Amino acid sequence: MNLHKVFVYGTLKRGEPNHNWFSKDSIGHYRLICEAKTVDKYPLIIGTEYNIPFLLYSPGNGTNVRGELYEVDDAVFRNLDALEDHPNFYVREEREVLSLDDNRKITTWIYFIKDFKENLLKQTSYESYSSEGPHGLKYVTSEEATIEDL
Repeated sequence: MNLHKVFVYGTLKRGEPNHNWFSKDSIGHYRLICEAKTVDKYPLIIGTEYNIPFLLYSPGNGTNVRGELYEVDDAVFRNLDALEDHPNFYVREEREVLSLDDNRKITTWIYFIKDFKENLLKQTSYESYSSEGPHGLKYVTSEEATIEDL
């Protein structure tokens, strides 16, 4: 079984609307390794009318983003790629995160938006994301979106 490390910072975290994608199918392995933060700074913004968290690929801008590090097998990895529409929308790349448990540097996959308009860099950047956060920008699931929205 091939195992991969993946860092999640948005709706895939525990308690968030898309966390169920880790267990979407009856097959597949995943486990939480630790909470972590990116070694490099990136802008984590909330965008579109659906309030989607985006990690913009602009190293050195933004903050050291906090999230969760998981170990997943190929089946779960495929589901995450499907959700993130990799490589068409998000692009998955290997980068380093720092474990918040023991300050270990760990190389992991992270989903980035690489093709974006420069004005997005002017938006508020967050260190950590929660759909229920104080920003008041609750994530809109596909089930909650109206036909007119789609």
